[in-house]
Parts: sequence; C-alpha cells; structure tokens
Amino acid sequence: MTNFSRKCVPFTPFDGDLSKATIAIVSAAGVHRKDQEVFNIEDELGDLSYRVMDENVRSSDLMVTHHHYDHADADQDINVVFPIDRLRELVDDGVIGGLARKHIGYMGYTMRLKQMYDETAPQIADEIDRGSRADAVILTGG
Repeated sequence: MTNFSRKCVPFTPFDGDLSKATIAIVSAAGVHRKDQEVFNIEDELGDLSYRVMDENVRSSDLMVTHHHYDHADADQDINVVFPIDRLRELVDDGVIGGLARKHIGYMGYTMRLKQMYDETAPQIADEIDRGSRADAVILTGG
C-alpha cells in the first residue's frame, strides 16, 4: 500500500504507448450521471461514496454535485472536469487507444482523510482494476 502524504501527490509516470493505451477518468469534482444519486452535500464531513459510469456515458448525461468549489464552468461543459468528449476525440485521432469500460466520479471534499485513504481510495482503485481494462487513469479535481 502506498504511503500517502499531504506534501506530495503519488504519481507513476506512464511509459507505455499512448496510441495503444486504454484510459479511464477518475474525477474528484463530484461528477455523476443525472440518473444516479447525488452526492450528499449536507454532510459536513464530506460524502465518501463514488459513482461508476460506463464507457458509453454521454457528456449530456452528466452533472456535478459539489459545494466546495465553483463548478459553473463544469455545469456549462462537463469536459472541464470530466474530459470524456476530449478523450473520444483523442481515440478518433489515434492519440490514445481507447476508453476504459469504467470511469469514476466522487466528491473530493472530506474531513475524513484517514477513511478516504484507507477505504474509499482503495475501493476506487479496485473498481478501476476490476474489468475496466484501463492502462492509465486521468485524475481530475474540481
């Protein structure tokens, strides 16, 4: 298990061939499908749940539920925080190999950092690892 630190962001450089790589999005910006349960913005400690979206999700089916950043730009164009259309363009242009079968949205704000690091983050990683076929992940914040 990686030792998380508030002083640095864990990062593993990708040394594969992007034109053959399958990419997943993991967003801490509170992104979810409009038909999924919204994140609980009433919880003062933060909502530690996450939402799974499949490879066919359309940007018009997505929204943001978050109250700790101004997401007006994301409300206008979800690609600002969840670049699903941009990744499809990169697939079409042959820059990347494809989209992963799963993408994740969660609300990055929490006061329960230990629970986030010990439980939610590993669950998200396991979710991507199980059946997404992702070679790399783009992590976005809000």
